[in-house]
Amino acid sequence: MVGSALVSGLNNRGYQNLITRTRQQLDLLDQAAVHSFLKLAKPDYIFLAAAKVGGIHANNTYPADFLYQNLAIENNIIHGAFEAGVQQLMFLGSSCIYPRDCPQPIREEYLLSGPLEQTNEAYAIAKIAGLKLCEAYNRQHGTRYLSVMPTNLYGPNDNFDLATSHVLPALLRKIHEAKTSKSAAVTVWGSGSPLREFLHVDDMADACIHLMELDTRSGLFNVGLGSDVSIKDLAETIMRVVGFAGKLEFDRSKPDGTPRKLLDVSRMSALGWRAKRTLEDGIRDTYNWYVRQAFESA
Repeated sequence: MVGSALVSGLNNRGYQNLITRTRQQLDLLDQAAVHSFLKLAKPDYIFLAAAKVGGIHANNTYPADFLYQNLAIENNIIHGAFEAGVQQLMFLGSSCIYPRDCPQPIREEYLLSGPLEQTNEAYAIAKIAGLKLCEAYNRQHGTRYLSVMPTNLYGPNDNFDLATSHVLPALLRKIHEAKTSKSAAVTVWGSGSPLREFLHVDDMADACIHLMELDTRSGLFNVGLGSDVSIKDLAETIMRVVGFAGKLEFDRSKPDGTPRKLLDVSRMSALGWRAKRTLEDGIRDTYNWYVRQAFESA
């Protein structure tokens, strides 16, 4: 999802010499293959968007996979970039790197100031290691390896698998299927009360390219919308976009996760960047894409 948005955003800004590989063409868990590729390609700039990602269920069920695979991907690329002489790189992390109960909105300096949320601790630890690796290479070798921490992302090319997806695409699919099957209700995990911030992936790509084009040498930057909604309000917004008139039911036996995650985005604002899309507009764009894909594959 993020990679395709970055490619589209770079093309729209006139960048033409883009180097991409699919998972089938290059296994990022294979250190030798990654290092060989980077030495041959010699890119000027790397966006490290690849990761093993998933929602609460996937993170809870496969913590070893999330920790090992994400550590391997970032280690292979960041060290491989340095060995290949690549001086500029952007590492994409996640807002789950911050403590579960830190003050809101979350400032970059709150990193490592308290315990992590247990349901996605493995993923968070891997992402913290990645941003610290970037900091270490900058300090020791003078590279320009930046780290951006996006809030919850969504948009075209998202994962809509109900077993492994994040909350927004999962709800969008559930509500769409409830509408098409004329169901009376949709079940939402948890109480519906946790607050979450959501950013359209095209806005995320725009923020990354904006930061790339500046002369900033190092640092950690939160990227978000700057406002949040409850899961209940999110579900109701999706219902409105989809046109589903049924009711919501909340399964309180399922975990809520972190009570609130709202990023302080003042660092990016000070650099002249703000998100362009409202949540409802972004959901409408994503839903239209989802319906087109379903129609084309039918």
